[in-house]
Amino acid sequence: MGRFGKGQAIRRVEDQRFLTGAGRFTDDIVLPGMVFGAVVRSPHAHGVLKAVDVDAARTMPGVLGVFTIADLDAVGVGGLPTTILVKNRDGSRMTGPERPVLARDRVRFVGEPVAFVVAETAHQARDAAEAVFPDIDPLDAAPDIATALTDGAPVLHPDEAPGNILFDWETGDPEATAEQFARAARIITLDLVNSRVAPTPMEPRGAIGRFDPEAGRYELFTGSQGSHTLRGWLAEHVFKVPADRIRVVSPDVGGGFGMRLFLMNEHALVMVAAKALGRPVKWIADRSEGFASDLHGRDHLTRAELALDVDGRFLAIRADVRGNIGAYCSQNAAFIPTMAGAAMIVGVYAFKAATYRARGVMTNSTPVDAYRGAGRPEAAYLLERLVETAARETGVSVDEIRRRNFIPAAAMPYTTALGRTYDSGDFAAVLEEGLRDADWAGFESRRAASAAAGRLRGIGLSFYIEACGGGGDESATVQVASDGMVTVLIGSQSTGQGHETAYGQMVADALGVPLDRIRVRQGDTDEVPTGKGTGGSRSIPVGGAALAAAADALVVRAREIAADLLEADGSDAVEHDADAGLFRRRGTNRVLTLAEVAQAAAESAAGGLSVTQAWKPPQATYPNGCHVCEVEIDPDTGEVRVDRYTIVDDVGTVLNPILLRGQIIGGAVQGLAQALMEEVRYDRETGQLLTGTFQDYQVPRARDVPDISFRTVEDFPCRTNPLGVKGAGEAGTIGATPAVINAVVDALAPFGIHHIDMPATPHRVWRTLQTARKARNPT
Repeated sequence: MGRFGKGQAIRRVEDQRFLTGAGRFTDDIVLPGMVFGAVVRSPHAHGVLKAVDVDAARTMPGVLGVFTIADLDAVGVGGLPTTILVKNRDGSRMTGPERPVLARDRVRFVGEPVAFVVAETAHQARDAAEAVFPDIDPLDAAPDIATALTDGAPVLHPDEAPGNILFDWETGDPEATAEQFARAARIITLDLVNSRVAPTPMEPRGAIGRFDPEAGRYELFTGSQGSHTLRGWLAEHVFKVPADRIRVVSPDVGGGFGMRLFLMNEHALVMVAAKALGRPVKWIADRSEGFASDLHGRDHLTRAELALDVDGRFLAIRADVRGNIGAYCSQNAAFIPTMAGAAMIVGVYAFKAATYRARGVMTNSTPVDAYRGAGRPEAAYLLERLVETAARETGVSVDEIRRRNFIPAAAMPYTTALGRTYDSGDFAAVLEEGLRDADWAGFESRRAASAAAGRLRGIGLSFYIEACGGGGDESATVQVASDGMVTVLIGSQSTGQGHETAYGQMVADALGVPLDRIRVRQGDTDEVPTGKGTGGSRSIPVGGAALAAAADALVVRAREIAADLLEADGSDAVEHDADAGLFRRRGTNRVLTLAEVAQAAAESAAGGLSVTQAWKPPQATYPNGCHVCEVEIDPDTGEVRVDRYTIVDDVGTVLNPILLRGQIIGGAVQGLAQALMEEVRYDRETGQLLTGTFQDYQVPRARDVPDISFRTVEDFPCRTNPLGVKGAGEAGTIGATPAVINAVVDALAPFGIHHIDMPATPHRVWRTLQTARKARNPT
């Protein structure tokens, strides 16, 4: 292994340009003749759109055009698709409600686009947007699940979602589950809130559209998690043209978290306007606009039940989930509360049976779709809160009840009650490592010290497992130029993970080429022929596997060429020295560099040294791990401080420890933030967004996060992935939220408090404590 190879802690090569301001994000792109767009959004959560008065806006300085749904209909622009349509329990398939690019006849959430203004400057466009008057007759709103399901609630889509229920889906074995519950010695029931969150990436959403009338071809520049996916949806559903008539380019991307996977209204608007006006059109969101219109995440109400025998062993689990879909069903929105996480509610435990039901609820709120982990954090939260509650009610310690119910390592590969086959892992061993690193045994002395200082201290444990590496196949191309420069073309998309470093390390390891001689190209559909994008922690498990196959195949091809040049008796007579990057005829000192081989290939009929390989995962990979959180609570203010945090993960083979640590800790902070502070709120009567700025919506600051102890156990590589990797991009988020809430509940337990909903804000904690105190001392 060379010094840049797999497993080495190489610092990110892309950070040099990011830290010196040389990154190229969407807003950094300036095209000749470019003009600017602003979106006019509905100020009402629900209402009849009678007309859109654009006359005043059209006459304002610099205005080039104002577009409404009538303009889009006139040129045949289609709506945004719902691409995953799940089956209902009765076997019928759900129907996705129409989602027009601009509102037609009715508005259904605050922030829904109703018009698009284009002007010479961004300020002129925004000024003119304020002059557009949407004539809306307000209707009653149902901005949350509970309101939308009450009798007499306004129905958003009567045909597709009667009673505001878009789908009613189920998996598992209800009869077998009922049998296990009937014989249970104890049943634990818990009602849970998984709060709504906003992605809030560092880089706000943006898009630039351009149209070439001579070629009849659209271009879209936008930060995304998969340019090929966006191109396909735009071609098929919005513009109804062949895919090669659209080019999508994703430059550097400042954070994705699931949101940037999807096709949004503004993508289509800048392209429509660019064609109509004959000039490139840029739109960049401000923060308030992002809070109102970015796809939100989570937002589930769940009743979860756990059946145990007399010895505290798990028999069965069942969950009834109501997931908020929002005002329209985004592309993968139906997938998140159903297939994305349902099978993971059994976690790492040996259940005999399980049943999971999910209903999608339409509300007058911003549409919801995948957010980091996409269904698996929700599943882990409901399961690990149930397990913790079961421990308290049975008197079995929280660590022992997990040991008692873990799937044993000797049972691998193991097929769960919901049909997932775990290929590898030793959950008990990882738990012991986590407890040791967290000094679990020393907790009571720390609790006593906190109590002496007038504070409450709690410890929380969670053990997660997730399914990664899906999304179909991925392909990768490795090209070597005659000067020895290596170019990687791959269809995944970095949104901050460090793909240039990770993929560069893999190629350096295989070819013996220094990192500074390797370029990784992503995001341009004209340059990279295929791609499924980044999501579900698939970049290394799937894209990396394809790249490893391409690099290996390129070495084979290079040896064949070198054999001819070195007059060897076939490629078997040529050895590849990966450390030195040389091809040597065996038994001689005759060598060729990779550049010399590539030069010969360029001059041959082959026309160059380039190999493309694809890889399709046979099944998901299953990273897992242990999180231990300790919190201190000020009982007078309800403020929660995370004091200690420990993670031990099994993510299989580690490619780069530095990149891995960044992904795990970043994910854990997102989970911690949802547990303690982040929550999108709407006024229950009007549907107005109450958390539209960072003054209203708290995100974690440095002082909110302790030093996180993290390490991995590499003893259990994935058996179904050629690299042995399991994925890590979402792992931290999945384990964090239940660990934090479990710690908060443990701190509050002396007051008889056994549950608190997320986020455990100071006000919620304080109010819960006051209620508990009054219950103990009514007078």
